[in-house]
This record gives sequence, structure tokens and C-alpha cells, in this order.
Amino acid sequence: MQNITPEEVKERLDRGEQLNLVDVREPHERAEFNIGGAHVPLGQVQMMQVDELNNLKNEEVIVYCRSGNRSGQAAMILETLGFTNTKNLAGGMLAWQSKFGSNQ
Repeated sequence: MQNITPEEVKERLDRGEQLNLVDVREPHERAEFNIGGAHVPLGQVQMMQVDELNNLKNEEVIVYCRSGNRSGQAAMILETLGFTNTKNLAGGMLAWQSKFGSNQ
């Protein structure tokens, strides 16, 4: 697993790049603010219930949460499930919002 910065992700999104984003927060957190992508709460990842992500095993997958802790755990679990290019959004949505506010 590698880390990726909010700046790198935002720059790529601003260029119109299609990123495989996975939000591992709880539904109420996602409802408050998110940057898109699939929603697979960490509990599902821990239970290995990630069927909707299986087609991304050989793609870059950027996992995010509130602060980067849960997404780091999720990225490591995904790697054990055979995902080859997982990245953790360093600092999560807290870092994103402190740098860019609540706008995407």
C-alpha cells in the first residue's frame, strides 16, 4: 500500500481523470461530505464483502476515510485479497477539507 496526498487526488480529479475511489466510512459520514466513488464501509471490507470491487483488482484503487486510519486498514486488507495497486488517501477527508474546504 502506498499513500497518496489530497493534492494529488484533487489535481487528477480536476484534470477529469476517472479514479477508482473507495469511501470506507460509515453512511452518515459519507452523507456529510465525500469526494465520490464506491461506498464500502470498513466493516464490509473486514468481512471481505467486496464483490463490487473485484473488477478493480489490477487497477489503481484509492481508499479514503475521515483521517486515513480506517482507509489504511482497508487498503491492507484489499492487498491480502489480491488487489495489486491500493493507495491510502493520507489524512483522509480531514486533510482534504482543511486544504480545499467542503467543495470538490
